[in-house]
Amino acid sequence: MTKPIVYVASDSAGDTGESVVKAAAVQFEPKEVEIRRVPFLQDPSDIDLLIRSVLQRGGVIAFTLVIPQLRDYLIEQAEQYRIPYIDLLGPIIRTMEHAFNQEARHQPGMIHKLDEDYFKKVEAVEFAVKYDDGRDFNGVLQADIVLVGVSRTSKTPLSMYLAHKKFKVANVPLVPEIQPPEQLFTVSKNKIIGLRIDPLKLNMIRTERLKTLGLPGNASYANVERIHAELEYADKIMKRIGCAVIDVSNKAVEETASVILDMYRTR
Repeated sequence: MTKPIVYVASDSAGDTGESVVKAAAVQFEPKEVEIRRVPFLQDPSDIDLLIRSVLQRGGVIAFTLVIPQLRDYLIEQAEQYRIPYIDLLGPIIRTMEHAFNQEARHQPGMIHKLDEDYFKKVEAVEFAVKYDDGRDFNGVLQADIVLVGVSRTSKTPLSMYLAHKKFKVANVPLVPEIQPPEQLFTVSKNKIIGLRIDPLKLNMIRTERLKTLGLPGNASYANVERIHAELEYADKIMKRIGCAVIDVSNKAVEETASVILDMYRTR
């Protein structure tokens, strides 16, 4: 069966519209919804192209157009061709204009202004990529937060999540056969966070990982004895460092990040 399509149209990047549509689409699981972003619409001809695509393939248009002329034109065309549409921002803006007794600026892209915070976020993301998975241990010295733990304890996704909060994060894998970098024992223990996980949970995660890679599930990477050895080694290193430790066994990345940020602010 063909998946239903929602076109997310915007006179900016379309991040806001896509997030809203994704939040709504999950309510229709297990049905899969295809989301096609149509960003940076600048004039009526762009909307004409969008309308033609929808007429050919079918679907719904959800839009976050703040330029009144473009919004009105899209609504006019959608109604003319009987295309279902959702104005995601219009009703909110009009209600706020009335409540605030002030007209909105109707300027696209304001949420993505290239201000100081934006550049800090970009810098933090680049830092997380550069110093991911112990690629360069000098990152330990420069980082705001250092994550340590065995493989598959969410070090990389946590690093990226915290980077979007403008924190420079380095992460270092703890492997019995590899000596941990000396930098872990020279920087303040207060910026190092150890990640612990239940061995059975880790076994499940690693087994699934091997499957996705097309490898046998009985490889040493997912072997229970090997996992216990790795976790015992990691515990020894964390105790030697004297850092805080979080059990991530049943925590989502967002939940673990929240705990880390609370620790960071307290310190």
